[in-house]
Amino acid sequence: MTAHTPPTPPFRDPHLPFAKRIDDLLSRLTLDEKTAFLHQFAPAVERLGIAAFRTGQEALHGVAWMGPATVFPQAVGLGATWNTDLVRRVGEAVSKETRAMRARDDRVGLNVWSPTVNLLRHPLWGRNEEGYSEDPKLTSAIATAYTRGLRGDHPTYWRTAPVLKHWLAHNNETNRDTSSSSVRPRVLREYDLRAFRETVEAGATVGVMPAYNLVNGRPNHVSPYLREQLRAWTDEDLLVCSDAGAPSNLVDSEHYFDTHEEATAAALLAGVDSFTDHGTDGSQIGRRVRGALEQGLLTEADIDTAVRRQLSVRFRLGEFDPHHDPYAETDDFDTPAHRALAQEAAEQAIVLLKNDGVLPLAPDSRIAVVGLLADECKLDWYSGTLIHRSTPLEGLYERFGAERVEFAEGVDRVRLRTSAGTFLHVPPADATDEVRGAEGALDPALLAGRTDLPPLTTDPAGSELALGDWGEGLLTLRAPDGRYLSVADDGYVRASADQPGGWIVQETFRLEPHGNGHLLRHVGTGRHISVSAEGVKVADENPETFELIIVERGEDAVARVAAGADVVLVVAGNDPHINGRETEDRTTLRLPAHQERLLRAARASNPNTVLALTSAYPYAVDTNSLAAALWTAHGGQAAGTALARVLAGDVSPAGRLPQTWYADDADLPGLLDYDVIGSRQTYLYFEGTPLFPFGHGLSYASFSYGDLATRVTDGTLRVSFTITNTGDVTADEVAQLYTRAVDPTVPRPRRELLAHRRVTLAPGERTQTVFDLPLSALEFWDVARDGWRLEPGPYDVLVGASSEDIRLRTTVRLDGEPAAPRPVLERGLEAAGFDEQSGAEIVDRTKTSGDAVTAATGLTGELLYRNCDFGVSVTEVSVSVAGEGTVEISLDGGPVLAALTVEAPGTGGPYDYTTLGAELAAEGVHDVRIGLRGPLRLARVGFSG
Repeated sequence: MTAHTPPTPPFRDPHLPFAKRIDDLLSRLTLDEKTAFLHQFAPAVERLGIAAFRTGQEALHGVAWMGPATVFPQAVGLGATWNTDLVRRVGEAVSKETRAMRARDDRVGLNVWSPTVNLLRHPLWGRNEEGYSEDPKLTSAIATAYTRGLRGDHPTYWRTAPVLKHWLAHNNETNRDTSSSSVRPRVLREYDLRAFRETVEAGATVGVMPAYNLVNGRPNHVSPYLREQLRAWTDEDLLVCSDAGAPSNLVDSEHYFDTHEEATAAALLAGVDSFTDHGTDGSQIGRRVRGALEQGLLTEADIDTAVRRQLSVRFRLGEFDPHHDPYAETDDFDTPAHRALAQEAAEQAIVLLKNDGVLPLAPDSRIAVVGLLADECKLDWYSGTLIHRSTPLEGLYERFGAERVEFAEGVDRVRLRTSAGTFLHVPPADATDEVRGAEGALDPALLAGRTDLPPLTTDPAGSELALGDWGEGLLTLRAPDGRYLSVADDGYVRASADQPGGWIVQETFRLEPHGNGHLLRHVGTGRHISVSAEGVKVADENPETFELIIVERGEDAVARVAAGADVVLVVAGNDPHINGRETEDRTTLRLPAHQERLLRAARASNPNTVLALTSAYPYAVDTNSLAAALWTAHGGQAAGTALARVLAGDVSPAGRLPQTWYADDADLPGLLDYDVIGSRQTYLYFEGTPLFPFGHGLSYASFSYGDLATRVTDGTLRVSFTITNTGDVTADEVAQLYTRAVDPTVPRPRRELLAHRRVTLAPGERTQTVFDLPLSALEFWDVARDGWRLEPGPYDVLVGASSEDIRLRTTVRLDGEPAAPRPVLERGLEAAGFDEQSGAEIVDRTKTSGDAVTAATGLTGELLYRNCDFGVSVTEVSVSVAGEGTVEISLDGGPVLAALTVEAPGTGGPYDYTTLGAELAAEGVHDVRIGLRGPLRLARVGFSG
């Protein structure tokens, strides 16, 4: 007899629709099994043959954290390419390497947490390197290209499943888990949501990750926007993955809920489907979910909804159809094509800021290469481990010949003398070279420092150390063998690190004046350095007083090599792990003083000084006296080769700035001021003179623009024009199309990017560029009607090479919907729907939905609502308020007509609203002004008559 073969369960049948298969699988899972799926590390269900699964694989510009991989330019560098085709190919390469790496290491996940689409609103944000641009249109274009590459082009199965970070209005590391971004409705819709929306609607992302911060007083992990906005943009199941530790923050740091059961239930109901908390241990989330079920805060159906979304991702990744998955055998890893693409991306990301004719360099140039980054290929927190490495110095050696290149790093060469007269000494070490992160780690924050090397000691001669000053008083000290001084868990100081790095950097120090010398404080532990018989270590007592002996100043070495060169290349910028990174915002736009000194020394010795800024963010640096200046983000494994090829003229630079470079710190709003309209932020609204404008970038060629034509038909604006390469080299040009409402009734952008295209043209070549734009792209969010509106009237159409370099312009007149007064008699006023404000911030009306407005701490709030129609007669006003204080109402800047006071707050806390009424006589159309006096929340104003 033949044994009976059990039937294939429907969830294993590749011929059935995914939805039916998910229904079947859900029905087979127990409640405990489904609950376990809610954690980032979902366990296997062996009885059903289902493997373990984890959400989250970092892949911002290459596969990160899991060991060697191809490293592409930082995200802000990819944004600077303005090249969607290139970025799509980068995403494709990254997803192929993800698949190849997973084939040999199942810790590598296919649900990639990338890209970051937070807008680069404020250049002091520590994570500026992770975003693409300050502009929502450019950000969404680059993000969509990257996600399409990550996804693959199969109609059913995905190569990887990208999740967008970090929802929403997240641009500060300072108090990032407790600060609230006050985002008025226009900024929310026209700015912060727009980049997410256009990327989600493109259909190549599986979900989002909420950010740590609060928006309008409510944590992003319980935001109603996940349901009201995100899930309304697509019919696809979207997966929402929490950020690491954020579910616990709802109770532990934000104190938004009293218990973790309440918090977990609220997050799940708001739309969080996968909880990233407590590392690989899912037991605590499981207990919280079970507690919420027992308390009636959740139902099994709520859990099913979240698990369904996760399963939808797993099915799309081909997990249940290994024989049908077209990407199952992908093994493209560190291929010649990927190496070439890394170089191409690095070349296209370079922005030529200024050029007085010194570039490109003559083939026989004698070059002095100087600066703290001249022989560095820096990685950031979201990088993989380098397989290949190219520094600017190495790139120039290769391109021009080592005999034509001189080098001076510009560090201060120092010795540290103890109070006993001896010097710090780095003992010889017989140990294998190790690169941080080479072995890969699910959580690289847990990687420990090396303890296999001998600690520093003291002796009569000591060791000469290379001191690098990265600004803000943060120093690194490097031993003669190239290793950085670092502190491991045992507290001893060793020359053990290949680079500064780690979640808490252990390679930075501060020199603190003390008596006739200095104390040396280790920043990572906060403790001072002491000297003992066992070696040099950090300690809470008996700190050593050191005398800093300067053997050679960095600027002296720079001046020496600069004087004998035809041209000096100063490579300056930041170390991505120091002063401006995740958890740490910058405090200034200025270049660190040490690097300013090196730049001045080079310029004083040689007028042909070129500055190459290599950084994760903009600087305010004076380029007037420089022959040329370039900027590139940290360019990945091929950065040095790319820079050398651009300097030599092998490639004409065509990167464009993805954000405004401001001239001074005084041009910046407060870091926590998210009102880009009210405080005139980004190129959209900034009214000052930038150091370099959004979209700026020069070329070795020249281009002319002509033949501008426009046509409006069937809800579409067609714009066409020609570009001609009038130079003598083949080069790329980035054509940029902006519009501007000429006579707006509300503040509108000075100009707004609607489209762009990067084109390659040979000398004399001419091309026509055509853009078809839906008229909806020119709409704004009308708070008076609580919806989008196309304002009728004239619009400037501006075409050029940057936001300020406009070559062609014309004006089109568009039909639209005229402005109408607010019908306040019928609809009242939602407090957050103001036209202008000062001294106020938006907060949560309740924990689940709605906005209210309160006076900012220590201020009085002033709100303005324009063109309010009171009809033929209004006789009474009412306000819905919580807390205590007074609401004052006036019309057209006149006297206070009604003052409504809450004498004592309700007993129900900040959400205990009461309705107060008062007489108010009005008719016709007026501007309404509301003053908030005291710690109260205003939710709504009503009128009757």
